[in-house]
Amino acid sequence: MSDFKCIEFYNDKIIFIDQTKLPLEEIYIKTDDYNRIAEAIEKLEIRGAPAIGVVAAYGLALAMKNKSSQKEQEFYNSYERLRSTRPTAVNLFWALDKMKLIFEQNKNSENIYHILLSAAKEVHKDDIEKCEMIAQNGLNIFQKNSNVLTHCNTGQLATGGDGTALNVIKKGFEKGFVKMVYVDETRPLLQGSRLTAFELEKLNIPFKIITDSTAAFLMKNNDVDLVITGADRIAVNGDTANKIGTYNLAVLSNYHRIPFYIAAPTSTIDCDCESGEKIKIEIREKSEILSIKGVKISKEDYEVYSPAFDLTPNELITGIITEKKLHKPPYKLNDKD
Repeated sequence: MSDFKCIEFYNDKIIFIDQTKLPLEEIYIKTDDYNRIAEAIEKLEIRGAPAIGVVAAYGLALAMKNKSSQKEQEFYNSYERLRSTRPTAVNLFWALDKMKLIFEQNKNSENIYHILLSAAKEVHKDDIEKCEMIAQNGLNIFQKNSNVLTHCNTGQLATGGDGTALNVIKKGFEKGFVKMVYVDETRPLLQGSRLTAFELEKLNIPFKIITDSTAAFLMKNNDVDLVITGADRIAVNGDTANKIGTYNLAVLSNYHRIPFYIAAPTSTIDCDCESGEKIKIEIREKSEILSIKGVKISKEDYEVYSPAFDLTPNELITGIITEKKLHKPPYKLNDKD
């Protein structure tokens, strides 16, 4: 995808594609304002757990640009602002805490901006490398030329590199292991039909968009060989938080005896979280259910329950693919292996 980059740092500004406009428009946002970056994360202009971590790291560095006084106060203001944007994706907190440690070790340096910028670039580079290693390890899940079902978006738009689950699909396709990708539309924000379809088109990988509720019918008709999704947070025992609708797929896969895989970097593993019961689930605004791109499809005074994520228990997960290896149950995960 040489004509498309999700995240780029150039001339002391972060540049990222506005994902709310895809696939009909490719519009890029360019900024050096950490508040604008925080707003972009909240509005889902930039989304995907690893991508959020990368842009947040750049945001903390940019907060120190041209600051000659009150650096410490400004840094902690920017840290708290970015930390408050999304509660579930652990990569955000991992990246922010990494940057915070570096700031505290170097806060008296006159070169603090460049020190933090170098650290943010390392976070970005690290994610690029992890995406590649996840894809290589993910090749082990394929036994034949397969129809694959995926949910939400896990490609370049969701990461600093070429993606997690979607990168596994890409590598599998290149090796002759993938013949068709079924893309859940992923209500309510349609990350599948808008973003994953956009990426698969650019990769020239055959795909068909389906409604989320079509998955069971496909599985019953033996049209799905395996399911692979990403994750926003993974507990030590393998319980996984991912985009709402993932748990449905795991239950369906278990019933139809179809392998169900998660692909995510080790930075998504929360080593302080023993099980999924500890994971906080973000609840989104009801407008995301009652309208699509600002067009009302239901009455605005109706009550709505709109969790952004759900929890998949570890016993429904066939394997968890990280940059380290393909983990098999029983899971006892950490960020070291």
